[in-house]
Amino acid sequence: MLKRTPLYDAHLAAGGKMVPFAGFEMPVSYAGGIEEHTAVRERVGLFDVSHMGEFIVSGPDTWTYLNHVITNDCSKLPPDGVLYTAMCHDNGGVVDDLLVTKLAEDRALVVVNASNIDKDFGHMKWAASNLSRKRVELHNASDEWALIAVQGPRAFELMKATPMLAPVRDQIDSVSYYRWRSFESPGGRIIVSRTGYTGERGFEIFVPPARATELWNELRAAGAPFGVAPAGLGARDTLRFEAALCLYGHELDDEHTPLEAGLSWLVKLDKPEFVGRAALVREREKGSKKKLVGFELDGRNIARQGYAVMRGDAMVGKVTSGTHAPTLKKSLCMAYVDADSVDAELTVQVRAHTVPVTRVPLPFYKSRARD
Repeated sequence: MLKRTPLYDAHLAAGGKMVPFAGFEMPVSYAGGIEEHTAVRERVGLFDVSHMGEFIVSGPDTWTYLNHVITNDCSKLPPDGVLYTAMCHDNGGVVDDLLVTKLAEDRALVVVNASNIDKDFGHMKWAASNLSRKRVELHNASDEWALIAVQGPRAFELMKATPMLAPVRDQIDSVSYYRWRSFESPGGRIIVSRTGYTGERGFEIFVPPARATELWNELRAAGAPFGVAPAGLGARDTLRFEAALCLYGHELDDEHTPLEAGLSWLVKLDKPEFVGRAALVREREKGSKKKLVGFELDGRNIARQGYAVMRGDAMVGKVTSGTHAPTLKKSLCMAYVDADSVDAELTVQVRAHTVPVTRVPLPFYKSRARD
């Protein structure tokens, strides 16, 4: 049976079209994907991302353990810091991409993709068993949080206008990118994190499930003067795609490494050890076999995930994500291509047609999230 987030009834009340996604019933759209996409780019949108997984890592060896299991370096995280990173298999393939939030010197919040909750928790338990010191505890807290993303140019205004968030109202403007604030509220702690996955300024709010609908309704009411709109999975995907943000199951998976995905900045090979380091060192020395690149297609053709990238009669890659980008008004795609073919004359097999493509730099849309 599909799970439901605490906001399920609120989605129905707002006219959300519900679809199965990662084991949940989630809204794919309300007014329409393009309208919701535009609202986030130009004003502000609300997303229910309560389906995401949350783990608590605690104990004296929390940060030693996390540096063993992730590719990035969390040893220098400030007290209010958040880190984007990946977890890898021994062969360098990506287990998942995730966020690590430093809650205390001996406590971290790890946010993972909904479809990978069980897989990630199993991998993290396996990684803990590899440590000689095991003063670390793992707790799957996924059912203990609801998560609402507030994204768009007017996100800061909306956050400050929302009654439930009044305890941090005076701090909103000073929260830097990938930093967080929190406060105690009736029902439990609320965490406000300046993160998101749309390419726009915004926040993600961790709230006790029992208060999620109250917060959602307050955000919608307070956001009316700012043109706030609830947004579904469809808009979330086109927004992250334009900003060339990797999505697990598309650009990231067990078969591809973060180096192939262009995420070398997440891989700190100067760390003495972490799961997958040896394989990634070899890849850095020899060069990646594949590379994630961006293409523009002619006309109204759309390249979908799995479509073949061709060099003459030879298949040299596969599309990972593709659509007509609503903001850029172009048909674009990302694809893994053999490293020796990325600069060649290529085509994409769109159904029965061979469509020429032009390589374009990534990201397609310059993120404004740091602004």
